[in-house]
Parts: sequence; structure tokens; C-alpha cells
Amino acid sequence: MLLDGPRPETVGGARRTSWLPSRRLQLTALLTAVPVLLIALQIVAARNDFLGPLESLWADYTGTPKSVTVPWAGLGLALIGLNWRRRFIAVGAAAGIDLVYQVVRTLSGGPLALGNGPVIVLTAIVLIANFGWEGTDKRNALHAAALGILLTLSSKVAEVWLMVTMMAGPKVLDEHVVLVDHALGNPSWIMGQVLEFLGPIASFVLHWVYIELPVGAMIVTIWQLRGVVTTGKWPGHYLVRTFLVVGLIGPLFYVIFPVVGPIFAYGADGKGFALGDYWPNVVPPIDLHPGALPFGNLAPRNCMPSLHTAWALTIFIHSRRDADGAPAPTWLRWGGTFWLIATLSATLGFGYHYGADLVAGAVLCLAIESALREPERGWDRARVQLVAGGAALVALLLLGYRYLSLEIAQNPVPAGVVILGLLAGYVTLFYRTWFATEPAVNPLPLNPVVP
Repeated sequence: MLLDGPRPETVGGARRTSWLPSRRLQLTALLTAVPVLLIALQIVAARNDFLGPLESLWADYTGTPKSVTVPWAGLGLALIGLNWRRRFIAVGAAAGIDLVYQVVRTLSGGPLALGNGPVIVLTAIVLIANFGWEGTDKRNALHAAALGILLTLSSKVAEVWLMVTMMAGPKVLDEHVVLVDHALGNPSWIMGQVLEFLGPIASFVLHWVYIELPVGAMIVTIWQLRGVVTTGKWPGHYLVRTFLVVGLIGPLFYVIFPVVGPIFAYGADGKGFALGDYWPNVVPPIDLHPGALPFGNLAPRNCMPSLHTAWALTIFIHSRRDADGAPAPTWLRWGGTFWLIATLSATLGFGYHYGADLVAGAVLCLAIESALREPERGWDRARVQLVAGGAALVALLLLGYRYLSLEIAQNPVPAGVVILGLLAGYVTLFYRTWFATEPAVNPLPLNPVVP
């Protein structure tokens, strides 16, 4: 059967009917879609002379990995499904393989680049679990390994998609967004000057947090899923699901609303394409005739919305409670708060984003989280309102940024109040729906959902 339904479920004593795809159907769709996407992007990359996802993946096995963090974060997620003995073996093997690869690379005059070991061990976990283990051990290992694989592959897709954004958007809309930022107080210019004042240590810390976002996600996910090995039960929702869906939906906006950011459009990194060397010390004057700015292939159009904001906000949300609704430990709550504040400071302070990008990214995150959170609750009125309202608000923001930017800049106080008021209202509605009350309890578990 393609569908496990209708299946009666009991929630709060009431019975309702749910139509959910079977796990086999979900796995079949995923195992079909992922290779097709990778092959399609590899063809695009090959035709346009840049590194494709399959080439990048092959380099992780046999050459020089592009990232250290992502392979090790992927292995970290896979370790969730193993017992402690197997975890130690896997980490030791990955470290040993990395060491051997690096020795060979160094003797050949190559760079320092770790990451081969975790990719190879992650692959080995899948093969050993699938063909050598049975029962709960097998299910837990494959489920956790799937999370690590999806994280690794998503990074490969993202690398190619950034190149696609430059091909799809030869012109960028920064002139419109910078006008909107006048109404928001020019936060990128302010934070840029703050970072200059704080000096290199603060910049180093913020830069590390910015580029090591998978580390924060891995820590929260490991805490959320810490009990799956002993109980054999996976929660219906956890951080990785939102993280991956944000990464799937968010980049589509890059080709709809191409923006490169202040450091490129108004700063030194824009070189011959920049409108001037304004950022971060001089706020650009209001342009009465904003338009699309030709920008060549100097920078990807990956600003609107800010996915770093969306991902950091996801980490913050999931660091508040565990999957059963119990409060998170103090260290995790403070860690999630720090990661969010540091990421927002970095996105603005390094000139990578405008404030308007952050507003759109936050709304996108909350809308996606609302669609996925507490699946046992079903699609009740509150969920529908949050998801539909969030989608409408993202559309409203982007249309306003594009077609009302001059009016927003000329009326900064009322326009800024409206933009920030809409964000505050949506955040309040999200909090009241998911955090102001205890989560719903479903005594009959739903089918496991592939993240």
C-alpha cells in the first residue's frame, strides 16, 4: 500500500484520521530524488566549468575535502545511532584515516585538509549496519547515518547552487534593499563599525561561529536524540528536519530576489562592480531611482533571505526544550542564545547581509518550523494560520522591498515600525502557539518520518 491510512489516532482522548505516506514510500522518494538532483547539478556544473557535487564528493573520498566541519558533523550525527563502543571505534577509525591521508597529502606537497576519514567511516557504518546488523541496532544506525549523509550532501548541493545564483541573476537588487535598511537604522553599517571598534578577537570569534554553524546544529541534535539508542524511539520532530527544509526552500529565493550584500555592493570587496566604497563608515545616500545593478560573477546572490539567520534561529528554538517538551539544561539554552546573537552580529558586522535580509530569514524559519513542529498535533487551525501567515508575510516583505523601497526610505519611522511590528507580531503568535502551553501528547506514535 502506498499510504498507511486512513489510520485512526488518539490525541487528547479524541480520535482523528491521518493520511501519512508510508516509510517505504518516503524512502523510495528520497532515494530517487537525491541521485537525480546530484546528477542534474553535476551536469550543470560540468557545462559551466565549475566543481560539481559528485566531483566534490569524490574528492572527500580520494582527494582534498573542501570542508573539515561538515564531514565531521555528519559523522557526529551518525554516532547518535551507535552504542558507546561502536562510537569510539568509529571516531578512532575516522581520525586514523584522516591522519594517513594528511601524511600522504603533506608528503605530496598538498594542503592541510581533514575530512576524508569521517566520510569513509560514515559510508562504512551504512554498509556494516545494512548487511551485518539486525533489529533495533540496524534501524538506529541507518536512521542516524541518513542524517549525516543528508547534511553532507546538502552542503555539496549548496556549493553548486551558489554558482547557479550568479548564472540566474546577472543583476542584483541591492539598491532596493539598502533603501529599506534606512528605515531599519542601517544595522549592517552600525555593526560593521562596532566590530571595527571591538578588534580582531571579537571578529575571530564571530567569524568562527558564522562558518561553523553545523557544529551548533550537531550539538543540539545530539542532545535532542541522546536517548534513541537506549529506547529505540525517535521523536517526531527535531532540529535536523527544520535545518534541512530551510536549506531546501530558502535558496530558491536567491534566484527570485538576487542580492549580494553591503560588503560587495557598497564596500571594498565589490571591486569594479560596487557603487562606491561606503561600507561600513559611510551610509549611502538615498537613490531616488533604484534599479537592478549588473554584478558579474564576483559574488553569489545568497542574501535574501538570510539563511544563516534562519538556521541560527532554528538552533535557538530547539535549544529551549527537548522533543518531549521538557526544558533544556541551562548550558544548552545559553549556548543556543549565544549562537543566535553571534550569528546575527556576524551577518551584519561582516557586511554579508542587510537588516531586511534578517527579517525575512526569521519569518521563513518560523513558518517552516510551524509546519514541522509537533506532528502529532495535526494541521489544526493554529498551525494553518502560522504557516499560511508566514508564507504571506515573506511574500509581502519581498514585494515591499522590491516595489516600495523608495517610499520606505522616504518614510523611515512609520515604515520601520511596520516592518519590525509585523515581525514582532509573528514571533509572538509563534511563541503563544508552541511555547506558551504544554505540547500535545500523542499516546499512539506516528510512523517514523524521514528527515
